[in-house]
Amino acid sequence: MKIKEIIVVEGKDDTTAIKRAIDADTIETNGSAVTMETIAQIELAQKTRGVIIFTDPDYPGQKIRQTIARHVPDCKHAFITKEAALHKHGRGVGVEHASPEEIRRALKDAHHMMDDAKEIITKDDLMNAGLVGGPRAKERREKLGKLLKIGYTNGKQLHKRLQMFQITEAAFSAAIQVIQQEEKDE
Repeated sequence: MKIKEIIVVEGKDDTTAIKRAIDADTIETNGSAVTMETIAQIELAQKTRGVIIFTDPDYPGQKIRQTIARHVPDCKHAFITKEAALHKHGRGVGVEHASPEEIRRALKDAHHMMDDAKEIITKDDLMNAGLVGGPRAKERREKLGKLLKIGYTNGKQLHKRLQMFQITEAAFSAAIQVIQQEEKDE
């Protein structure tokens, strides 16, 4: 599988994992302090081939993703779950620990974000679905992020991410139904 876009990752180990999974070129940020030189490389890559941002499912990875998205709009975003990114011996979370199958799936499901997107899912919808402010809210957000392929977020970020990815009311409702059914079956 060859990917046209250039994939932005955090480091060399991520590049190695990507190349085990697919034929692709990468740009490494070398940590969360993304330099303007790296931003310039990503801007050029976006203009010439397109970019997929694929960072670790943790706070530093989210910070890198936000920094790049702020400077280079219209990039695609690929997400991997924390479970898929766990080291087999529990020592760390990262793209480098994911299986080739998980990496291919995440890249296949990459999304565009839209900053000026209109509100489809309201904050009240999130409250009614038990995604914020309830005893199982975090668990439900994790499941929702996996089902919609938008990654995990805290309660504040979820509303914004649903808007940016323009998740439809139908897709949101279907995911909530799956989560509710899983909870009934427990």
